[in-house]
Formats: sequence, C-alpha cells, structure tokens
Amino acid sequence: MSGLIHQFIANSAQQNPTATALIHKNTEYSYAALQTEIDSTATGLIQLGLAPSERVAIYLPKQPETVFGLFGAAQAGGVFVPVNPLLKPHQVAYILKDCNVRVLITSADRLRLLSDALAQCHDLRTVIIVGQQQTELPVVSNISILTWETAFSHSSDIVTQTHRRIDTDMAAILYTSGSTGNPKGVVLSHRNMVAGAESVAEYLENNADDRLLAVLPFSFDYGLSQMTTAFSVGASVVLMDYLLPRDVIRAVERYQITGLAAVPPLWNQLAQLEWPEGAVNTLRYITNSGGAMPKATTQKLQQSLPQTNIFLMYGLTEAFRSTYLPPDQVNSRPESMGKAIPNAEILVIREDGSECAPGEPGELVHRGALVAMGYWNDPEKTAERFKPSPSQLSEIPLTEIAVWSGDQVKKDEEGYLYFISRKDEMIKTSGYRVSPTEIEEVIYSSKMVNEVAALGLTHPVLGQAILLVIAGDENTDREAILKHCQKELPNFMIPQAIEVKSNLPRNQNGKIDRKGLSTEYKDIFLGKTAP
Repeated sequence: MSGLIHQFIANSAQQNPTATALIHKNTEYSYAALQTEIDSTATGLIQLGLAPSERVAIYLPKQPETVFGLFGAAQAGGVFVPVNPLLKPHQVAYILKDCNVRVLITSADRLRLLSDALAQCHDLRTVIIVGQQQTELPVVSNISILTWETAFSHSSDIVTQTHRRIDTDMAAILYTSGSTGNPKGVVLSHRNMVAGAESVAEYLENNADDRLLAVLPFSFDYGLSQMTTAFSVGASVVLMDYLLPRDVIRAVERYQITGLAAVPPLWNQLAQLEWPEGAVNTLRYITNSGGAMPKATTQKLQQSLPQTNIFLMYGLTEAFRSTYLPPDQVNSRPESMGKAIPNAEILVIREDGSECAPGEPGELVHRGALVAMGYWNDPEKTAERFKPSPSQLSEIPLTEIAVWSGDQVKKDEEGYLYFISRKDEMIKTSGYRVSPTEIEEVIYSSKMVNEVAALGLTHPVLGQAILLVIAGDENTDREAILKHCQKELPNFMIPQAIEVKSNLPRNQNGKIDRKGLSTEYKDIFLGKTAP
C-alpha cells in the first residue's frame, strides 16, 4: 500500500531493490540505494529538529540531492517546497518567508545571492549546502549553515521513528503565480499526489520497464508528476537540465527514454529537429500540458515519431491533472482537451451552478481525490477557487470541495472538452503561469516609469508572450527598462516587446483598460517564428 508519497520508493526498494530508480549524467541509483539516501536525509532532518508539517525548501537544479531532499522531507514528516531554480533572490525569499520554511537546501553560489534576503526569513533555522565551496560562505544571522555531508551522514544509525503521517496530511507546497502579484502556495496532501501519480500511470500505461526523462522543473506540478508517476510503478527517472532542444533528443537516444513530457514551446522546437533512429525506436509516448499544442506541431511530431503515442493533456496546479486526449483521438479532434483522467470528474458549469448543455460555454470544475488543500495561509483566495462541488447531493451534510478553474470550456455531444478562454488575466507563457502584477511591480521598482501594463498576447511559439505598455514619451529609455527586467526577473517573465503611449486608456472604473490594450496590440507577435 502506498498511502504516502515517499512509500512509492520504499515499496520498490523492498520488491525490486536492484532496479534502476534514478539516473543523473553517468551516475545511477538503484531503488535500494535511493532509499538509503532518503533514509539518511530524513534522519538528518529529524535530528535537526524538524517538527511534523514544517517546511523544507529545495532550491537546486535537477540533481540527485534534489530528489533526496524532496522525498527525505516527506519521509521525515515534513513538507517539501520545490523552488524554481530560475527565480531571482527576492522571489525565492518571498516563498521562504510566506510558508515559514525551516530548512533550506541549496548550493553555495545560490546562498551567496540569497544572503541579504534571508535576513527577512525569520523562521529559517538551517541552510544545508550541496556541493563544493570554493570560498568562505556568508554568515547569516540566527541561521545555521551546514554542508550536506555534515547534515546527512547517518548511514550507520538510521532513525526509524519518523513523525507519523496519514494520507490526508500535507506533503508539499507548490508555488504558482497569482493574479494579485505574489505567487500562491498550493498545498498538496499525500493523497493528492499519490492519487495523481496512480491516475496518470493508469492512462499512460506506465510500468517498471519505462524510463522517463525529467526536463521540466520539479516546482511545476507537471514536472513533479513525471517523477512521482515513474516511482509509482517502479520505473526509472533520468534527471536533465538542458541548454538546447537538441540536447533533449540526444538524451532520449542515449538513455533509451520511453516517455517524455514537455510544454508547447519546447515541442515547437523539437518538432523542427531531426530525430535519430535510436530515439524514434525507444520513445513509447510523449505528453503535452501547460498550454495547447499547435496542430502543425502535433503533425510534425507524428511524422518524426510514427510509432510514438501522443497524449494531449490539461491540468491545474490546484488539481495536478484534469483531462487527457487519448492518442487515437488526436487526429480526429486535435483541438480537444479530452476527457477526465481516471478517478476525477470534470464538470462544465453555468454562473448559477447548473451544468451546461453540450456546446454551451461554462467554467471547468474539477472534483475528486486530486483536489488540493487550498492556498497556503490565504483563506480569501482559497474561497474564490475552492468551492462546494456543484454535483453534491443535498442529503449529504458535509460539503465536498471542488476546484473552480476560472477557465471557460465547452463539451461536445460525446463528452470531449474544448478550451475557450481564461477568465482571469494570468499570462501563460512557455508553460508558466505569470502574474502581470508581479512584472509591473518590478518595473515600478526601477523608478523609470509612472504607469505600466503587462499583457499576455498570442505568440505562435510561446503560446503567449509578454508586452509592456508604458505611459511615457520619446525620452522613455526602453533599453534601460529591459535591462532592469533581465536583472530582476527570470527569463520566462522578461517582456518580448515594449510599447510607449502618452497615456494608458482607462475603463469606466478608472482602472487601466487591459482589454482595450490587448485588442489594440493583439497582432504584435503574429508571424514570429522564434521567442
């Protein structure tokens, strides 16, 4: 039985200890070896005083210690918080402070960048450094800084008495951008992640012979899902941070990858490249989420990978995964999001809470075991998105909570779902959800502009690209503003274009008329063939 997320690995370590669990470059870990590392990590965290449900943040690229930290924190009874390695120090510090992180696992270089910001993280007690330190580490007041070896060298005295957890306890917090600027922490229980992994493994028909290439960040629910799904069936995971799309194809061939998950911008690039026979012959399936896959991209991939099944999917961080389109439906309905994944129900709901008729637009509502526990320490936003299920019987006195996505969809006569639009103003670019307010706040911090609007506009490669519209004149220094963005924002949040107007239009409430601006500049990125 795997009621807790870390038990996936423990079960395989008992049943098939020599099977390969994890590969990073030229290093392999069997399930038994991986479990030993997780045991040591859990022991070290408990000896550091980690209490039940306290948060452990991992701010690293994809490497073995990242995996040890994630599952070691869960086994110890804590909650893991994967932090996107692309985030800037002030963004990382916000996350650490927001969810009261107790232990941070990172590298020496990243700690040096963070050292000033950590002074505001009053709950942080310990920083654990991975890798070699070439120079002296900074001193941070009231924070103990340990090396990985010092903290987790407990192979000979494993503590078996960890904090007792059940499947409804929280296991992870994943941060996703919010429409008010700061990211929101989506709280996931062990049950959420176990149910999600088992559901995805069921429709992808994963098994112990699979080898999955992890190219997406573990801070992204879609990226984390690749690893948990693989571990749920005793399969292998290959860790990879790529520089060029061609590196991904080379890795597929080198490691004989059977399953690959990516977002539309990466698929658009991979579709333009030649796939060697070694990669074509091993790749059993590919999956897409994080935005709609262009039909032309799907067709090119089908030509390059004629034996590979293509799964088109839709998901929410608040519910891990919601729908998938089976490969045998991709040609006949390529624009469809598919149907509900196993063990989930997807409803299309009117404003009054009743279910829409076929072809009628409504809000996508997800109910079932994958529905998250809400947003960390944010009851107001939780109440907006996590609401009573519209299908609950009135005779049941306790309220079942469902996720109301904010996305407008419709369902055809056969039950297949189609995406229409987003109700909120979130920008979805390169597979990331980006808050326009967060970008605008960074621009305002430059003190170079008085008024700005960040817009997400249709881009043929990125899905949406970011346009800044600034109130200014001929003296507005666009280059300086762009350099400020490059310094303060991760690459996926950097604007692709900057436009200057004498005044920004207003709506009847006196707010910036974002809809009007979006209409005015709607074609600005059309015809672009590269980011």
